[in-house]
Amino acid sequence: CVMTNILRVFIFSAVKHEVVSLGTGTKCIGQTHMSPKGDALNDSHAEVIARRGCIRYLIQELHRAVSAGTSTVFCPADHQGKWRLQPGVSFIFFTSHTPCGDASIIPMTDCGSQLCPPVSCVKDSAQLVVDKRGSNGSAGLHQQVPDIHRTGAKCVPGGPPDPLHPGMGYHSTGVLRVKPGRGEPTLSLSCSDKLAHWTVLGFQGALLSHYLQDGLYFSVIVVGKCPYREEVMQRALVTRCSHVSDLPAGFSVSPPLLVQSSLEFPFSLAQTILHHRAGQGRISPCGAAISWCNVTEQPLDVTANGYKHGVTKKDIGTAKARSLLCKLELFHSFLSLVSATDHSKLPSSLRGRKLQTYWDYKQASQSYQQAWQQLHSQAFPLWPRSNRDLLLFHSSPSLVKCLQL
Repeated sequence: CVMTNILRVFIFSAVKHEVVSLGTGTKCIGQTHMSPKGDALNDSHAEVIARRGCIRYLIQELHRAVSAGTSTVFCPADHQGKWRLQPGVSFIFFTSHTPCGDASIIPMTDCGSQLCPPVSCVKDSAQLVVDKRGSNGSAGLHQQVPDIHRTGAKCVPGGPPDPLHPGMGYHSTGVLRVKPGRGEPTLSLSCSDKLAHWTVLGFQGALLSHYLQDGLYFSVIVVGKCPYREEVMQRALVTRCSHVSDLPAGFSVSPPLLVQSSLEFPFSLAQTILHHRAGQGRISPCGAAISWCNVTEQPLDVTANGYKHGVTKKDIGTAKARSLLCKLELFHSFLSLVSATDHSKLPSSLRGRKLQTYWDYKQASQSYQQAWQQLHSQAFPLWPRSNRDLLLFHSSPSLVKCLQL
């Protein structure tokens, strides 16, 4: 199990920490199971679950700001209809394990903690990569070749593939990767790639960028006790985007402080294996994802295979089956925020425009889209674009009617 949580830090007369979102999960759905209605949760890795729960929290705080001006997170910004973080407020991202993808491709230094067996150097072996020879010229037998921790995420099409050589040459590094699915490919980028993405665009997303004058960035990323290399995290999350320039106002390359905790998550794979006893059955990842966020209504959300845990096939396509973290539900929450905002105080990007679909609202966030274009043209040209047909869903008719009044 992997756990991720996001903390809000408030510095005034004293430092206060508050957990605003927590997530667990290790699964994704395949591309054929993605829904054009926006009602399926495509990526249920812990880092993504925690971030989506944080979006719910931010929408609630913006509701409080526009309705009564009582948010402890946001205060009015310079531009009409825009908000910024209160002075002293920042966000910390904690994950119990290194993010999947590039950040997980770490040299093995401790043979006792290797997650996959070391490569042995045997004469005439078809997998021999390094032929270590002694002073007499004879081949050394069964000497361990340096190996790496491996990731299940696959290189995106069009880029350099993994060489799959034994040892250190198994993976390509610094490349975009997609997560493995349940027997079929996914379109979900690795958590390393998404975290790198957020260091430039912010973790608030396109919709909330309508309301925010600046992107929201994690000030610190903390990784629990697990295989870890700071230089690898730096490569995966920071270096790949550090050269991006010409970003619009409100966006910047904002690398977080990268640190590792000395505490190990008690339900990590390594701890589970350590305490596993014969006869207890096979160890396998939990198929469910759990989200908790600091909101007043329905803070807990448990999903499996992209939908609410426990729903039947006949429920699919109904509100009963939807996770509160899926695109459609977050879109509903955002539109409720728009509806609660006095028309004269709406951001300029939301006034005088006929916006209907989820795609329309995302594209209308022009500064965010400009930053997106700069990031992807300069750092991630192979980043797969979402199929537009999967983003053309509408909100509920009653909410659309309310917005049109």
